[in-house]
Amino acid sequence: MPIDATKPYDDTNIFARILRGEIPARRVYEDDFALAFHDIAPQAPVHVLVIPKGRYVSWDDFAANAPDAEIAGFVRAVGHVARAEGLVEPGYRLLANIGGHGGQEVPHLHVHLFGGAPLGPMLAR
Repeated sequence: MPIDATKPYDDTNIFARILRGEIPARRVYEDDFALAFHDIAPQAPVHVLVIPKGRYVSWDDFAANAPDAEIAGFVRAVGHVARAEGLVEPGYRLLANIGGHGGQEVPHLHVHLFGGAPLGPMLAR
């Protein structure tokens, strides 16, 4: 169910629980700023989620409230994961769903990294 990205952060969301180690995840990368793990319902041969470690509901929340070092660290983590997964040369897609119209389902900012095959058009027509 899509969420309202303007609501306060919910510490009980699934990604907060993964960050706390309460729910297992197939981790592929972790540093001081971000955690990356395989999606449990992959939509492409490679489907990794990258989340900031901070308490941010959406891209807007992150851009407005995260310190510069955290923003840079998160962006670098996304790039690191794409390189580590061998996706830079063939290409890949990044997707961040924000709010109800964007289809966001977890109230913690996250980026989907898709790759491993041609992905087709960006939006269904």
